[in-house]
Formats: sequence, C-alpha cells, structure tokens
Amino acid sequence: MDRRDFLRAVAMAAPAFGIATRSVEAESYGDLTSKTPGSGWRTYEVVTSVRVLRPSGRTHVWLPQPLAQNTEFQRTLSSSLQCEGGKTFLHEDARTGLKILCASFPSGAAPAITTVQRVATRDWSVDLNAAVESSTARLPSVPADAASFLRPTTYVPTDGIVKATSEKITAGARTDVEKTRAVYEWIVKNTYRKPAVRGCGVGDIRPMLETGDLGGKCADLNGLFVGLVKASGVPARDVYGLRVGRSDLECSSLGTSSGDVSKAQHCRAEVYLSGFGWVPMDPADVRKVILEEPPGDLSLTGIKVESARHRLFGSWEMNWIAYNYAQDVSLPGSSGPTLPFLMYPQAETELGRLDCLDPESFRYSITSRELTDESS
Repeated sequence: MDRRDFLRAVAMAAPAFGIATRSVEAESYGDLTSKTPGSGWRTYEVVTSVRVLRPSGRTHVWLPQPLAQNTEFQRTLSSSLQCEGGKTFLHEDARTGLKILCASFPSGAAPAITTVQRVATRDWSVDLNAAVESSTARLPSVPADAASFLRPTTYVPTDGIVKATSEKITAGARTDVEKTRAVYEWIVKNTYRKPAVRGCGVGDIRPMLETGDLGGKCADLNGLFVGLVKASGVPARDVYGLRVGRSDLECSSLGTSSGDVSKAQHCRAEVYLSGFGWVPMDPADVRKVILEEPPGDLSLTGIKVESARHRLFGSWEMNWIAYNYAQDVSLPGSSGPTLPFLMYPQAETELGRLDCLDPESFRYSITSRELTDESS
C-alpha cells in the first residue's frame, strides 16, 4: 500500500461515533472521498495560513476543519498541509461534526502552518409549506443523534428565562414546524444586528433576555434562536462555518466581496423537524440584510427583506462551508479556557491563549476561490 492509499484508508476507518485523535503527516492528510461530485455541486479551494508572531515556550495552534462527515450539502474532497518544525494530529468528534487540526511547536520554533482544502457544496432547501398548517407532520420519536441536540450548553441554556420566553412565543403552536416558525419570526422582528460586537459574538443568550438587549452578531442571534427552539422541545443546533463565495441571490451582503475570507466566519442554524429531519435556517442573516443592504436599515416589509425572510426558513445558499455543531469546546492539549464554539483559528503559548482577533500577536489569512474545473 502506498502512502496516498494508506492515508485514504485511515480516513475511511475513522469511527462513526465518539471522539477520535490520530496522527497526521506534515505534508498531506489524504483524499477523503472516492469521487468528485457531479452536477449541482460547486468546489471551493480554501487556503488557511497561520503565524504566531510572538511565540513563548511551547506553542499550540488549532484550526477548525470542514465537517467530519459528508452531508447532502457538503463534501470534503481533499486536505493538505505544510507545518515545518511542528507536529500535527487530528481530533474528531463525530456527534458534533467537530474536526480540529492540532499543531504543536517546540520552544524556539517559528510557528507557522498552512492548510489547503477542497470542499464541494450545493444549495440545500427543504419544502415546509405543506406542513405549516398541518398537525400531522410528526414522527412518533426523534432519533437519538438528533435528541442529543436538546441538551443545554453553557451559553445556550434551555431553562429559566429562556424556557419562559419560549413558552410565550410558541403558545398555541401545534407542530414542530409551527413552534419553529413562531421562534424564527420572533427573532426576525425583535432582534437586531449590532456592528460593534467583535467577530461573530459569543452566543451567551441568557443575558440577552435578562437585559432586553437583543442585539448581536450571528452567533448571538442564531444562538438565541436555537436556544428558544430547544426550550420548546424541538432539537436544534448552531452550525459554525465560513462564507467562501459571493452570493448569487439579490443580497450581496450574504456573500463575500473578494477572495480574502479571513473575516467571513458565519454561524447558521439547523432544526430537526418531525417528518423532515434536519432543516436549514438562518434568521440572523435576515437581520444582516436589514442592516447592510443598500441603502441600509431596510423595512421588515421591504422586498429584499421579505425575500430573505422566506428563503432562510428552510434553505441555505451554499457559498459557505460548515465546520461543526460543537459548543463548550475544549482544545486538545490546551491549558486555557473552554471555548463557546470553534469557528476561528486558535493559538496558545506558555503565556496563555492568544486573542484570535488580534493581528499583532496572532496573524492568519484565509483565502477562497471557486474552481471552475472540479476535476482539477
């Protein structure tokens, strides 16, 4: 067996459930699918380069990778890396789709790592119109892998004010679809996008409800959506990822404007609806359209807003790649705090965790390009 076949075999042998850690060779960690997707799929090449500018002692770097499993909307075609002077391994948790490329560098090294990934995506839509007014769109039970996403997390609890608010919003709703629609519309009407929030926000939803300040970025607004849906008894999860291409729809704010996607991280949401399975949602992007589409501060009843409001209840435009569904993330080998989620590159020296949004101590770039020839 040659080296390439060996790496492919290792990837295919990864466990279906649970957490796994495995070594990675410095040059490549293999082609992860047996064939290139066909019609309807777009392929993006994403290059991530990280440098720790002020290393101190032993240095660690953690990079979120595309979803650990292929889905109907995303497939990882290949991944490769360069990491001179460092050791790398992959950490995976199949339940949350979490895959982390972990690198460690000895004292005195100049920590730097570059990964190249090719990911195929296709737009994903679920038709819910027939079930909105139906009380029969239910299954007798929810599968265990979906039911696990009813659990509360540190920043997305489902008790107290979250539960009370959810009960008020969903009062009178008969089905999972109706409950979810009620929460979705409440988020669109009552929250707002707050530009001053760093990055994508933290997603700490209890203080939002306690203070009545319902402003934030995507991790905050979609986190609140997910928490309220879960509190109603419907499984839901945040999906953390990265915008990688321009939008082909009428809202340019929902895509990238260049190949530099270093600051294009974006959190979406999925809800498990009885009779349908996992369904894509993104109320936070409706608020983004309201704030950012010209001329700005659009009306809820405007054409663009109404279009986005309708479309983002049950569909995603896949100019975006998904990383994982994980919350309360402990980075392998880290002495630092647990993260609310993993969507940005992370680094740590013996002096502590570096600010992933601070270019003075931790510099990274992420670029994306769409490949017109998927076989290339």
